Amino acid sequence: MGRLGPTEIILILVVIILLFGAKKLPDMARSLGKSARILKSEAKAMKSDDQQSAPAEQPAGAQDQQAAPRTIQAAPGDVTSSRPVTEPTDTTKR
Repeated sequence: MGRLGPTEIILILVVIILLFGAKKLPDMARSLGKSARILKSEAKAMKSDDQQSAPAEQPAGAQDQQAAPRTIQAAPGDVTSSRPVTEPTDTTKR
């Protein structure tokens, strides 16, 4: 059941050509190839970013000492506040 013979492959190709038309198939294959290249390059970029950021990470205790307050901006169109809200930082020592 898992193996496709030449007859099944030809039948599948004929159905695909009938569904999409012979003119659209090259465009579809081209855009599929572009998508695969973009996906591959993004995966490489994410992997290299992870490898670069791993040695730069600090131990858990060092982050508490250097924590700075973060500013949270209101979403566009939010009428509750037009000023940035500053989060309180944890200043307790462990």
